[in-house]
Amino acid sequence: MSKNKKFYITTPIYYVNDRPHVGHACTTIAADIVARYHKLFGKKTFLLTGTDEHGTKIEKSAEKANKDPKQLCDENAEIFKKNWQDLNIGFNNFIRTTDDNHKKAVQAVLQNLFDKGFIFKGAYEGLYCSGCEQFKTKTDLIDGKCPDHQIKPELIKEETYIFKLSKFQDVLKGKIESNEFEIQPEERKNEVLGFLKQGLQDISISRKNVKWGIPLPFDETHTTYVWVDAFLNYLTGLGWDGKSQDLSEFWPPDLQLMSKDVLRVHSTIWPALLLALDIPLPKKFFVHGFFTVDGKKMSKSIGNVIAPEDMIERFGTDATRWLLLSCCVFGRDGDVSWQKLTEKYNADLANGIGNSLNRVLTMVEKKFDSVIPEKVSKQPEFLDAVFEKYKDGFEKTRINEPIENILQIIKHIDQTIEELKIYSKTGEEAADDFYVFLEMFRLVAWMSSPFMPQTSDKIFEQLGLNLEEEKQKTYEDAIKWGGLKPGIKIKKAEPLFPRIV
Repeated sequence: MSKNKKFYITTPIYYVNDRPHVGHACTTIAADIVARYHKLFGKKTFLLTGTDEHGTKIEKSAEKANKDPKQLCDENAEIFKKNWQDLNIGFNNFIRTTDDNHKKAVQAVLQNLFDKGFIFKGAYEGLYCSGCEQFKTKTDLIDGKCPDHQIKPELIKEETYIFKLSKFQDVLKGKIESNEFEIQPEERKNEVLGFLKQGLQDISISRKNVKWGIPLPFDETHTTYVWVDAFLNYLTGLGWDGKSQDLSEFWPPDLQLMSKDVLRVHSTIWPALLLALDIPLPKKFFVHGFFTVDGKKMSKSIGNVIAPEDMIERFGTDATRWLLLSCCVFGRDGDVSWQKLTEKYNADLANGIGNSLNRVLTMVEKKFDSVIPEKVSKQPEFLDAVFEKYKDGFEKTRINEPIENILQIIKHIDQTIEELKIYSKTGEEAADDFYVFLEMFRLVAWMSSPFMPQTSDKIFEQLGLNLEEEKQKTYEDAIKWGGLKPGIKIKKAEPLFPRIV
């Protein structure tokens, strides 16, 4: 398979110590939307997601719940998987780090690195945050606490096995600076380069007192530290056995999505492991921020956690997908609330796409007996710029921008109807205008399909199009003007998005 005809995208794998929230959902929906976009260009895509199931955090959560760690993992992994299925995430594999093939591959890699001399036995002392599953420096802390989890790290000194991370500092710096290993947005790239300037330290990759983990193949009194275990999922999720140099046709990842709290370990430990294994690095990282709710961090104790299933219940699957990618700039921190989400739903979807389509179809029903009129006009000139901006937004992982391009078309339709008073024209006078409106909705259906696949299908059906024929088209064919055939009957249905009060 040609490298430019494939697209491999990953999400981080999520801890199963708790249920998924909108932050997890946003990353996973974004990955699905980008994968669907690349499918429009005829690419063979692979979307990997899953759950991270080892380490002290899981062990403690299971103990608190009076459950066996595996039982807790099984229950919560299933919740994550169901959430993604309910959100219409088309993942190709949902990997779990407790899968037997993953564990065997991790042990094979560790043995390889040990044999090569990249891992050695020693002692490690540091401030360990169990919430992050990371060792912290004093400069990372605020008032002596981890800023993300508001807990004081535990001072740990113990026998451990150490990975020679420092060996890869210069080569990593060079690859990041040259964008051979690309990190976006730019401020995140600069953050990593600033971190590298401080000097990479060799890191502990095992724990002797943690039973819930993968035993080291060369010393079973130690279990694998969580990050080495977790990162290898991006390879094992493609079926890699940890030994063969014959990698999947999809390797390397074209895009890896993650939140800013895991950037440093992803941009240092993960590529260093690959370099040690002589495996090509990912092409691009894209790092997004955090969600707050009414300016406050999501917290069970405050009671402001927004769960994906609650959004689906209120707005539906497609609208939830749209809202989580349109409510803020992808890549930055965003503040949400039920009020903001409802206002956005009504503005973009109920009063926007849904009302505009229903209004045009109603007029076609009255003026043309539900038959698509003859076309005369050529494609409106502004659309070429819209198409280019739509593509550019996806190619640069500014996923909220294509949404604005879609809404620009809807705004143009609504403004034209009002400015030309289309509703007062007779059928013959308005025939060309209405063909243009209907054809624009066909384009809106195509452009919306990565975000709202079910809604896109409904628009195609209401325009009288054959769904199977439409889905055979590539993006380039789909955006050619004149895809609607005059004389076909529309099939007006209930409004796509009922207004929510």
